[in-house]
Amino acid sequence: MTSHANSSPGSSAPQPPSASAREERSARIAVFAFPAFILLGAILALFMPSPFLPLAEHISVMIAIIMLCMGLTLTLPDFTLVIRRPLPILVGVIAQFVIMPLGAILVAKLLGLNPMLAIGLLMLGSVPGGTTSNVVAYLARGDVALSVTMTSVSTLLSPLVTPIIMLLLAGEETPVNGTSMAWSLVQTVLLPVIGGLVIRVIFDRFVSLILPILPWLSILAIGGVVFPAVAKSSETLLSIGLIIIAAVIIHNLLGYAFGYGAAKVFGFSVPVARTTSIEVATQSAGLASGMSGKYWSAEAAIPGAVAAVWHNISGALFAFLMRRIDAKKGVAATSPQSHEDPSTVVT
Repeated sequence: MTSHANSSPGSSAPQPPSASAREERSARIAVFAFPAFILLGAILALFMPSPFLPLAEHISVMIAIIMLCMGLTLTLPDFTLVIRRPLPILVGVIAQFVIMPLGAILVAKLLGLNPMLAIGLLMLGSVPGGTTSNVVAYLARGDVALSVTMTSVSTLLSPLVTPIIMLLLAGEETPVNGTSMAWSLVQTVLLPVIGGLVIRVIFDRFVSLILPILPWLSILAIGGVVFPAVAKSSETLLSIGLIIIAAVIIHNLLGYAFGYGAAKVFGFSVPVARTTSIEVATQSAGLASGMSGKYWSAEAAIPGAVAAVWHNISGALFAFLMRRIDAKKGVAATSPQSHEDPSTVVT
């Protein structure tokens, strides 16, 4: 006899996942797949450097691709938040460009890093926020719209702010060509981001169709920055790897702690404080690695390469911790504010 249980009104047939559930699953895949891919590639580059060395010639192109993908995910309404909620954005961006550079100097002195590793860590602290922060803010139930705007503003300011920070803090033993660095950031960061935004405005329907592939294109491009940096410094990494990993982790944790504290000083809500914490702590590590390798040495690119893995691992851990805190407090698992599926935005 054929069973009709599945068609009965009281059956418990599985229902298709809701849109928010699909978004969250997609975001989780992006935030976990990224560090897994970078970690695996970095290990290969560490022990088998030769195949990855030719990629070093294309690092600037790879950075431009990363930033173009970021620009394509932006929309003009993302920037209206600057007018509607200027104080949280101002606090977040200033905190990022103050806390992370000073934190890098502190960590470098505490751990006794050599000049090249110290300058690489300072560059890591001086670059704009990484767009993986937008996914982490979503998973941590932060304010995603605010996260996107903070990242965008810090990125647009970076051609001016990053060279100034490096000029002021790098020290005499590691000279900085500020003008050249600013122009390089304009070419590899500002123009691609603005170009991507313009393309999004003009060809919104087409860009919307390709949004799902942008995170994966960004991940491949970041691999094209990080892997040759690891390959060129494989011998150095094998000898001093633990200390630079420790430096990146401590630097990142300082960003989370002081970023959250800065937000609470101004009385911001918990979602805004979480977002500020994430934005301050999460840097554009691929950009830091590429710029350090270009202006100093392969060794200076190591902190950014390590951070490309660690920042995403720590972001996943931060999101998990925030969700556990919410669960203990009985906070409903409502979807945070978002202008689109946040998994379409990856550093």
